Amino acid sequence: MASDQPQHDRSIDYIEFAVADIARSKAFYGEAFGWSFTDYGPDYCEFTDGHMKGGFDARGTVRTGGPLVVLYGSDLAEIMGRVQAAGGTIVKPVFEFPGGHRFHFSDPDGYELAVWTET
Repeated sequence: MASDQPQHDRSIDYIEFAVADIARSKAFYGEAFGWSFTDYGPDYCEFTDGHMKGGFDARGTVRTGGPLVVLYGSDLAEIMGRVQAAGGTIVKPVFEFPGGHRFHFSDPDGYELAVWTET
């Protein structure tokens, strides 16, 4: 999980989601973002987006809220379509902020995430 490498000191290294259904979470993030997965038994799955790793844990209680995880995307319209096609819900349409644009969505377990791009 966490790295001992000095360049990783004080940086986000892993994100873990308590989920109700591992297969549903894998299907959603695989379809919407192209993530890949490694299963570690029936109740835990590690994901990678090619840059960062995290996990889906079916042993805990699903809690919505918490920190906002922000993903980067070069084509917000295309990603919004992928999120919706995979079963996600857009909860805040694209809006402008200093330096870029972003939108927020919720995944099938109710976690709210955001996707941003530069202006």
